[in-house]
Amino acid sequence: MLLWVLAVAAVTAGSQAAGASYHNDFSLPGTESQAATDLLTRHGSRQANATVRIVVEDRAGLAGDRQRVEAMLDQVRRLPSVADVSSPYADASAVSKDGTIGYATVTLDDKAENVPTADVTKIIETAQAADGDGLRVELGGEPVVGAEEESGGSAEGAGILAALVILVLLFGSLVAAAVPLVTALFAVGGAIGLITLASHAFTIADFTPPVMALVGLGVGVDYALLIFYRYRTELIGGADPAAATRTALDAAGRTVFFAGCTVIIALLGLVVLGLGSLQGVALAVALTVLVTMAASLVLLPALLAVFGRRIHRNVLKRAARAAARGKEEGRRWRALAAAVQRRPLPALLVAVVVLLALAAPVLGMRLGFADQGNNPPSSTSRQAYDLLAKGFGPGFNGPLVVVADGDAAALRGALDRTPGIAATTLPLSSPDGAISTVIAFPTTAPQDAETAKLVHRLRDDVLPDLSRQTGGRYLVGGPTAAAEDFSAAVSARMPLFVAVVVGLSALLLLLVFRSVLVAVKAALLNLLSIGAALGVITMVFQYGWLGAQPGPVEAFIPVMIFAIVFGLSMDYEVFLVSRMHEEWARTRDHSRAVREGLAATGRVITAAAAIMIVVFAAFMLTPSRMLQQFGLGLAAAILLDAAVIRCLIVPAVLQLSGAWAWWLPGWLARRLPVLALERPVG
Repeated sequence: MLLWVLAVAAVTAGSQAAGASYHNDFSLPGTESQAATDLLTRHGSRQANATVRIVVEDRAGLAGDRQRVEAMLDQVRRLPSVADVSSPYADASAVSKDGTIGYATVTLDDKAENVPTADVTKIIETAQAADGDGLRVELGGEPVVGAEEESGGSAEGAGILAALVILVLLFGSLVAAAVPLVTALFAVGGAIGLITLASHAFTIADFTPPVMALVGLGVGVDYALLIFYRYRTELIGGADPAAATRTALDAAGRTVFFAGCTVIIALLGLVVLGLGSLQGVALAVALTVLVTMAASLVLLPALLAVFGRRIHRNVLKRAARAAARGKEEGRRWRALAAAVQRRPLPALLVAVVVLLALAAPVLGMRLGFADQGNNPPSSTSRQAYDLLAKGFGPGFNGPLVVVADGDAAALRGALDRTPGIAATTLPLSSPDGAISTVIAFPTTAPQDAETAKLVHRLRDDVLPDLSRQTGGRYLVGGPTAAAEDFSAAVSARMPLFVAVVVGLSALLLLLVFRSVLVAVKAALLNLLSIGAALGVITMVFQYGWLGAQPGPVEAFIPVMIFAIVFGLSMDYEVFLVSRMHEEWARTRDHSRAVREGLAATGRVITAAAAIMIVVFAAFMLTPSRMLQQFGLGLAAAILLDAAVIRCLIVPAVLQLSGAWAWWLPGWLARRLPVLALERPVG
């Protein structure tokens, strides 16, 4: 314990001294939008830098507010991180036709991810100080969205409190409940410190810490709970605390080790996608899982050694009271297993139909990125978005940045003749005069399917024809085109990612249980539960159920949820099936093995799942739409996995398959190494 305290304290002190150096890498090598960004950067064009739009509205007309607006813009011009400010009064195109809405463009000195949040907050405060007396001031742009999300509340406290309540209800003792939670908190604290230090050497996104904290908390409590519950079972069986600890580590500890390795393998599978923005997150969360696994296998036994006697007395006292009332441990779960065994086929069919129905919306899932139109209506970025759409048309919020290394006048003419483009700007030359940029405004909103079709039409038809005529090079870039490229990249690489993760996980299960059916079943059922969870996300966030703002599903949510849920689902799979396999090895009675396996693990799996669900659901308290989708997907997947798959489908499948559930071809059995997961007990 002292070594853990010292290690976490040293890492925390070091990380605070060094500070964080998080950096969002949304580069997409090999895509046209990235090529356009690289070309702009190479020639020093400010079009590559982030911008903030200060939107002003006066229903009586903006002409009478000129002095106040210009004074405010002068103050903004002198703020840190501001490179340039263009006034709406200097450009007629920056004022709506009725003269009531206008915008000033604030060009920052770097990309959005590199601009300090404090500088953006200062811009917001300075601009909105001019609001009032008939003048309305709102601000939009990616930096503003980031600053608004930065000011949102933290969900970690809610997750910790909910986990503690569930643990107290499960064990009836604050000390017993605190042991798994303390283990998880130490692990998460150490992992966050390590990732903060690692951010100086690796590219790690700034939204990684909350993801790490909540995933680490859920997984840490989960792992510690699985071991602690086995420890409690051994105490009730008559073992002394020291012997119970050794047995728990020798049995459930191996399960945790295997499950943790599976999660890490699934997360590292994200590396094959080759997307820089995901690789850093995957490595950070994988390190978090590694530290939580180490804490469960090293710190938890130390805590049990310190508090074991007190926990022992409490466990035996509660067990005696339960016995006096005639309550049998696992009686209800044994009854559930028996009910499923009596009607295995109907139970299987009903459960599968429910999951397939939930997964059906995935067929219509539209990947992309939420824009400011999906932000809460009260946010300034959403207000600015709506004002710009009202004054200049829906496509104004998603302009296409077309870079010309050639005849820019011909480019503008071709764009103006293209259906789907409402207006274009005059060509803007780079400082060295080598390239030009034309901003094209679609007639449709950024998330509209017609806007995506317009991007492809320009790239496939309009611009190639223009290149042949002029000999120039033309590239379509900007945030709207980049979102389309990112979605396409994820979709194209997803099959390889799924094949790698599913294949390696199934191979590990095959080695552990030496059963073809168990390995194949686990892979298929995990795919089914993940599909159902993604279907829930689609219904809520794409179709706007439960009051959510309709919009696309964030492009990297499916792969992140797949990696994490596939690994976490293995926790319950391994914990449940290993107990069934243990009973099967002892009695060779497959029906008894199914019943006793569910009776021994049903309560702890339900408690562990409940903790994960409330911890992941805490993501819904954050202002970030991406984190909300992430939390809902994880919570839904764990709920379906624990309630439908582990309680209904797994017992039904194993009952129907009988002794064949543990079959392995002889030729394969002779070639596979033997990995003992559970030590036979009894």
